[in-house]
Amino acid sequence: MGMDPRSIRVEKREKLKALGNDPFAATSYPVSLHSRDIMVNFEKWEGQDVSLAGRVVAIRRHGRALFLDLRDQEGRIQCHFREDILTSAFDLLDWLDLGDLMGVRGRVFKTRRGEITVEVQEFKYLAKSLRDLPDKRHGLRDVDLRYRYRYLDLLSNPEVAEVFRTRSAILGYIRNFLQGRGFMEVETPVLLPLAGGTEAKPFQTYHNALDMPLYLRIAMELHLKRLLVGGFERVYEIGRVFRNEGISTRHNPEFTMLELYQAYTDYHGMMELVESLISGLVQHLFGSLAITYQGQPLDFTPPYARVDMVETLRAATGIVWQDVRTTEDAHNLAKSLGIKVDPKFERAQVMDKIIGQIIEPGLVQPTFLWHHPVDISPLAKRDQRNPLLTERFELFVAGREVANAFSELNDPLEQRERFQFQQEQRRAGNDEVPPLDEDFLFALEHAMPPTGGLGVGIDRLVMLLTDSPSIRDVILFPTMRPLDPELSFADAEWNKE
Repeated sequence: MGMDPRSIRVEKREKLKALGNDPFAATSYPVSLHSRDIMVNFEKWEGQDVSLAGRVVAIRRHGRALFLDLRDQEGRIQCHFREDILTSAFDLLDWLDLGDLMGVRGRVFKTRRGEITVEVQEFKYLAKSLRDLPDKRHGLRDVDLRYRYRYLDLLSNPEVAEVFRTRSAILGYIRNFLQGRGFMEVETPVLLPLAGGTEAKPFQTYHNALDMPLYLRIAMELHLKRLLVGGFERVYEIGRVFRNEGISTRHNPEFTMLELYQAYTDYHGMMELVESLISGLVQHLFGSLAITYQGQPLDFTPPYARVDMVETLRAATGIVWQDVRTTEDAHNLAKSLGIKVDPKFERAQVMDKIIGQIIEPGLVQPTFLWHHPVDISPLAKRDQRNPLLTERFELFVAGREVANAFSELNDPLEQRERFQFQQEQRRAGNDEVPPLDEDFLFALEHAMPPTGGLGVGIDRLVMLLTDSPSIRDVILFPTMRPLDPELSFADAEWNKE
């Protein structure tokens, strides 16, 4: 029985070491250019000596000469190795494999076929791949394997790497935009004695030295508001939040949020800010405000549509929100509409679920769904025209929520009343309601200015702007079940159809 591919590669590594060319000995390499620099500006570099480093992704042997394609972060370029130039060093190429990392120095020219190439004068092994790469013809297509072995996904599918370059560009644009508006970036705790700021089931951990349970944050809101009490007027944070809930194409247990708070403005100010931010971002990325998501044309030209939540529900179904008075009424209504809800849900949760099924899927073009009822908005100020509603909006695009904003409630006594109402739901068995946060109320009693607050789901925004159908497509390392312990990594045979 022949040796397995890994053993053959390990043996090649030992051969190279025996020849005094340990492929892992290099600590650096003097890279002068990336492949794209040469491919785009050939006239500038023709005849010049350059040095590059990258991964070998194709090998073509022609007698005592060899061509290979070297791939770096910018692209790929052909390299030509000739025995008469390299002399004895040429023999080291006998131990070359696809996937090896190599540094080359040589002269830039074009072959007779017109292909831009580096005529290699010297080369160095920088690391040897001990595993086969996914087959170049079939690639790495299995979705589970792509997410689990993201590094191979990036190597096999260049379009995937482009998604994450776009994600980085989106974050850079957001930071520049907010800096231009006078916002300060801050960092707030991830480990908390109480996880508050929204309704969600948190992850729990334990701090040994303090001998106390801690929770991963489910939102950044309450700590960022403390900073407004402390005198900062415009703050934001981009960071991970954690929710111990289901996994779907729109949900991952850890995800990235932008949360920002601006003193002396309200939800109208937040509406202008998010509209300017997202329209400017789309224009920056695409040179147009019209894009397509999963075959659906989207137009981000401001102003976005404004849709009243309660009125839209009444128009679509005849249901008047305030007429649904009890949890039993809400469950009966959901049943009559054919909407399945958790039997443990209380009235507001059921009504929110009904909105999610009846109204939200139809909000395809960028739309502000606003004026949410008080009972599903415990941190938002009441609407001055209708105290049963709040100064709140959610931005929907392609039927999914992208942003959520309030005129923030800054009356500490009313905030306490709303928190206490939530505690009744918690005692009734709703484990997504956070405990009452006395420390936050203490901060609020020192006076927080009128404030507009905004949260943007970065992952969902990236999905829209990279035409990605699943949140896992835009998270480099999504949460996965562990591999079956009876399987070894050697069982992952990329080259089988």
